[in-house]
Amino acid sequence: MRAKFGTFLMIVGSALVVAALALLLYNEQEDQQAGESVQVLMPQIVQAINQRQEEREEQKVTEPPVAVPAVTEPADREMAVVDIDGYGYIGFVGIPALNLELPVMADWSYPQLKISPCRFTGSLYTDDLVIMAHNYARHFGGLSKLSAGDTVTFTDMNAVTTVYEVVALDVLEPTALEEMTAGEYDLTLFTCTYGGQSRVTIRCDRVPEK
Repeated sequence: MRAKFGTFLMIVGSALVVAALALLLYNEQEDQQAGESVQVLMPQIVQAINQRQEEREEQKVTEPPVAVPAVTEPADREMAVVDIDGYGYIGFVGIPALNLELPVMADWSYPQLKISPCRFTGSLYTDDLVIMAHNYARHFGGLSKLSAGDTVTFTDMNAVTTVYEVVALDVLEPTALEEMTAGEYDLTLFTCTYGGQSRVTIRCDRVPEK
């Protein structure tokens, strides 16, 4: 009886080891694919931004100047969205301390998160932009390495780059949506820890223009 029970435990143990190895290989494959997606997308994002900028410059040259009163654009105006390969993008986020530049989709879904970081809520123009991504090494897997004072940038599809400074790192519960989107910070980046038990959250404030 003991021999049979021992054999059973060995079989179960072997099965668990195989399952763990399979999960590890699957995660590594997804991580690699995420990195490859970034390598393909970033040149397209930069090209789209440059093209939009050139078109605006050409429009300024060809259209005669018209005197109009200065108008303050509403703070809640929509961010520009450009379609690339069937997905809408609002720009890219740069994290120099992690040597990362990552495209950001306008909306999020679980399939889209496998391609690139996504906007969770908010906007640049209302200083409450929240960006989420998987903890792939080439996405937001290194967020926990950031420290207060590190720089984060966001370049929108109109070629406007906003500079932020990391001011806090929080670890939140998965259900703490109100804390995540409280709007107390100008920019928030977050990703889940392995197993999804908590969320590593980087809080940033806009650096005033000189």
